[in-house]
Amino acid sequence: MTLDQGLAFGLVALTIGAFIWGRFRYDVIAICALLAGVAIGVVPAKSAFDGFSNDITVIIAAALVVSAAFAKSGIVEAALRPLIPRLKTERSQVPVLTAAVTILSTATKNVGALAILMPVALQLSRRTGSSPSRLLMPMAFGAMLGGIVTLVGTAPNIIVSQVREELLGKPFGMYDYAPVGLALAAIGFVFLAFAYRILPKDRAPAVNLEEALAANAYLTEVEAPEDWPLAGLRIGALHDLAGGEARVMMLLSGGRRRPRPHPNTKVRPGDVLLLQGEPQPLDELINRGKLRLTRSDRPVAMEEPTDEVRVVEAVVGGESELIGRSAQQSDLYGRQGVNLLAVSRSGFDLKQRPGRIRLRAGDIIVLQGSERTLPAALAALGLLPLAEREVRLGGIRHVLAPAVILAAAMVLVAFQVVPVAIAFFGAAVAMIVVGALRMREAYAAVDGPLIVLIAAMIPVSEAISTTGGAELIGGWLSSVFRGQSPMIALVSIMAVAMAATPFLNNAATVLIVAPVGASMARQLGLNPDPFLMAVAVGAASDFLTPIGHQCNTLVMGPGGYRFADYPRLGAPLTLLVLVLGAPLIAWFWPLTAG
Repeated sequence: MTLDQGLAFGLVALTIGAFIWGRFRYDVIAICALLAGVAIGVVPAKSAFDGFSNDITVIIAAALVVSAAFAKSGIVEAALRPLIPRLKTERSQVPVLTAAVTILSTATKNVGALAILMPVALQLSRRTGSSPSRLLMPMAFGAMLGGIVTLVGTAPNIIVSQVREELLGKPFGMYDYAPVGLALAAIGFVFLAFAYRILPKDRAPAVNLEEALAANAYLTEVEAPEDWPLAGLRIGALHDLAGGEARVMMLLSGGRRRPRPHPNTKVRPGDVLLLQGEPQPLDELINRGKLRLTRSDRPVAMEEPTDEVRVVEAVVGGESELIGRSAQQSDLYGRQGVNLLAVSRSGFDLKQRPGRIRLRAGDIIVLQGSERTLPAALAALGLLPLAEREVRLGGIRHVLAPAVILAAAMVLVAFQVVPVAIAFFGAAVAMIVVGALRMREAYAAVDGPLIVLIAAMIPVSEAISTTGGAELIGGWLSSVFRGQSPMIALVSIMAVAMAATPFLNNAATVLIVAPVGASMARQLGLNPDPFLMAVAVGAASDFLTPIGHQCNTLVMGPGGYRFADYPRLGAPLTLLVLVLGAPLIAWFWPLTAG
């Protein structure tokens, strides 16, 4: 072992130890490791920041933006809407939701697919009394299994593809993972559709700040436009558009006020309705009912052409000048250039038009204004934004554009018209250009810590290869497995990736283990491709802890899970993937070089 190899191994060992210790953030550990690598000379200074321009980093960032636009479109919820009334028990809910998230994960980033469908699952849980703890973990595991199917479904696939290009001169294609991935996803789905009963049923979900705020029942005012295409729709049908979770509190028609109108009452163009409900059902009713917020038709003054319109929640502070006054009396639009869209008062059903309600300290209001002027207006009025949380209420949705753009990107990649990085970067740009996602939302969608972790770890992990360390470890391992069945070596490398990913993060696991696996395969005279596939599958199959994969972390609070709940369902699934995954890989990717 040379000095550089020893230094590279020592650096990686210390980095792994810091990851396992968990005292510091992953991204902080990664950038410190990068700096240390430059200082000790195993990472060339001129290559220190290559990770930030690497195709891996670009593809993952672009995939996150595309997933966010897809989620915002509401197309998935629309597709599932006919099924939702039929899903009345866990027995039907778990298979349908797990299948939906698994399929969606094959086209978008798996954590994005899970984030799209989690609200649907929680809504079903509230309506039917099903336990969230029975629904969410199978969905998280299904998302991870679905992510294995395509190149962009999960970060390990993207990284392994890049490692293959560096080692063998050609990356894996968009659907090279599909034969093994589809088989494992199908096997995992069948297992989860029945084994969810292993999970506890009495877990109380943790309520975070955003969920607590979302529980506010708002009163907002909408109008049926003169050219309303749903003229004559009855009040009861309007309620159904939001699943009964938003209701009409008052109908103003022809100068008459009709509190709590009968469900058979017809709504005509020009009628004004006062709606009450939580933000998401209200948004659903306004969009599906093709109604118009009566205050948002007043144009928001823009200081710059690049300004964007924002809609935010704020609480009326104890010293606010709005206390005891209505929005009309305070002339919010004339003085501050903001529109009042909705009002919420805890413990009260408000029945006046929002602009005429005399506000009290503690009321929560929804305001619309310019991105630049809104913060100043909030400060001047003595309003406190709620955790910087933005509310979507009656905004324009681009339903089909994100799906068309995503499909176009996947077709271009499948036929090798353009490289993956260019296709998904172009898709992300197209989402912004057509208005499916605003630039600020795109920035928010990019997972900064994950991008920094990957970009910093790429040069650090490459130090193992450039110093000859990967060949050295591969030689040691090949001497261990020489003379034994190649299948044992394949299962072992997959098991190593599975064991490491809960502690290292799956991206870091692949960056470290993939070159070692490929080197071992070459020295054993075997085809490196199945070993790279085994690393990808193993790193993507973190079913044992809530911390190794974002999907597991995402469902922990809403599902009320404890650490020990994950191996209860995850351990048998891990064993299933390990036992069946290696033979499947060997079947589709022969172990001996052809």
